[in-house]
Amino acid sequence: MNTPDNTPIRILVVDDHTLFLRGLTALLSRDPLLTVVGDAADAGQALRKAQELQPDVILLDNHLPGVSGVDALPSLLEAAPNCCILMLTVSEDESDLLAALQGGASAYLLKTMEGDALTAAVHRAFHGDSVIAPEMMGKLVAAYKGASTRVAPVSQAEPVADSPSRSPQACALASLSPREQDVLRGIARGASNKEIARDYGIVETTVKIHVQHILRKLGVSSRVHAAVMASEHGLL
Repeated sequence: MNTPDNTPIRILVVDDHTLFLRGLTALLSRDPLLTVVGDAADAGQALRKAQELQPDVILLDNHLPGVSGVDALPSLLEAAPNCCILMLTVSEDESDLLAALQGGASAYLLKTMEGDALTAAVHRAFHGDSVIAPEMMGKLVAAYKGASTRVAPVSQAEPVADSPSRSPQACALASLSPREQDVLRGIARGASNKEIARDYGIVETTVKIHVQHILRKLGVSSRVHAAVMASEHGLL
């Protein structure tokens, strides 16, 4: 997703707690590149506002009266197909996390996070990153591990030669260059492209290119799935 330079990201906030909603709106308004264009207290209001406003980003609570935020995801994405949806919730439940990601959420954030981290997450998600609260990353990896077969880990020091007995995922990971493996470790830690670039002394554009190559080689469509694969195969 892109907007012209200096054009604020338009946000719809969905939460049924009025005081929290007002505080969140004030927090987001401190960033000149973010603007709250509307709010809603339940899924029905959110759907109407999404259709009317066509926001760039929806910040969505899960525990709403009536239809939950997770259950509302498909309808909201249909109503505003060009927006990205960030779950912002108190729920640390593994099933809510998986349902949100499978339903199309671009991020799963906790209400306990710092304000600056939230605004940074909005920018990252809007520009294509999948953002998961650090507290939830372990649960995400465990959930995917529970649904898949464990295989021998890939060496962290260097790529491992291909082997007929190795799973397709392990072979895909082994095909990554040493620098691509470094970038993938950064992704799995939840680092942004800018942070990865700083860690390895390269420019952010180069990191973006590495990320594209990593997703293509691994046959996945999101950073979250790439991070899960790396964690499952011992690449961290």
